[in-house]
Amino acid sequence: ADIEDEARNAGVTDFISKPLFASDLHRILERALGKTQEIVEETAASEEDFHGKRILLVEDNDLNREIATELLSEVGFVIESAENGQIACDMVKNSSPGYYDVILMDVQMPVMNGYEATEVIRGLENPALANIPIIAMTANAFEEDRQKALETGMNGHLPKPVDVNKMISILSSILKNK
Repeated sequence: ADIEDEARNAGVTDFISKPLFASDLHRILERALGKTQEIVEETAASEEDFHGKRILLVEDNDLNREIATELLSEVGFVIESAENGQIACDMVKNSSPGYYDVILMDVQMPVMNGYEATEVIRGLENPALANIPIIAMTANAFEEDRQKALETGMNGHLPKPVDVNKMISILSSILKNK
């Protein structure tokens, strides 16, 4: 914060945090060039409040998990994480209905991938656990990947690197319809 204050006093107008994602660079450049739509979307996303909503973040990559945790906690989510699909399935099976509001599920993971984990969760006997909204969060960004996620029983598809505004929009939409 001290560095930002000093930089703003020297004339710096914006910041990009590391690690650098293309979506962040795109957003900052659009803002610098005066594209107001992005600013409106960013403002709307920053006003979303998911305070107290519990999310299960299933991600095998430590850095991706850390970044997603930071982004999600900034908008109020309580985050629990699992490093693979098997751990996630165990966590869901051992939870009480309503404990998790949503699951962000990586697709490519060791032990059990996201598609397999989704099928296990969807097959649980308790309908409240079986129907927890699951969003694919994956580097597989083609239309056929999105379709496969939906066919597997996922409720949404979020390509990596994660666009924060899109993530907030998807989470908001799914949680409002829950």
